Amino acid sequence: MAAGNGTHKNKQVVMAPMEVSMEAGNVDQMDYLDDDGRTRRTGTIWTASSHIITAVIGSGVLSLAWAIAQLGWVAGPTAMLLFAFVTYYTATLLAECYRTGDPETGKRNYTYMDAVRSNLGGVKVTFCGVIQYANLVGVAIGYTIASSISMQAIGKAGCFHTKGHANPCKSSSNPYMIIFGATQILFSQIPDFDQIWWLSIRRVPRFSTKWVCLKMLSLCCLIVSIAAAAGSIADIIGALKVYRPFSG
Repeated sequence: MAAGNGTHKNKQVVMAPMEVSMEAGNVDQMDYLDDDGRTRRTGTIWTASSHIITAVIGSGVLSLAWAIAQLGWVAGPTAMLLFAFVTYYTATLLAECYRTGDPETGKRNYTYMDAVRSNLGGVKVTFCGVIQYANLVGVAIGYTIASSISMQAIGKAGCFHTKGHANPCKSSSNPYMIIFGATQILFSQIPDFDQIWWLSIRRVPRFSTKWVCLKMLSLCCLIVSIAAAAGSIADIIGALKVYRPFSG
């Protein structure tokens, strides 16, 4: 019995470190997971702000200068500040709806539909879905039309350059709509950014072919941006030279 008890004690001494190591392994694994079992979120206020800016600023910013000019220097900035407050207020409401129940440990709502389902439910969820998808369809149609008009304008500018301004340079926007739609269908097959890690510049070896191509593309974008900014400044300077605000 003494030998048996000694053996039993030895087993307990041997098993205890194994249990501790398993618990330590679970703790290490939990360090990489959030309370919902997904990979721990590492975003900051700066990354969240950048995502919000890219989501809020759309094609409307292209006509912002024209709209401010139409309203004037008093009503224009006032309207912009007013809608900035509206955007901030609605963003705060969405942030409050991110969790259901307890604001720190409640169920997470990953999408806008999840938030509506948790807070309203019933037929209101269906109504919200119809509005969302109708908005997506309308935005897609609007972007397709605007893109085709822009491409048509570029083609007409090239036609004027080669054939002269006396030529009407008539063209149909249908081919440009088809090209833009086909491109959108192709791009829609690209997975989310968290699934295309190979696009990350940090994972591309330095001075490799991909690295050189990315650097050349970045340089081209920088040159185009500088040229566009220089052209805009030149137009502003030219307009200021002939501007006479107090002339009769």
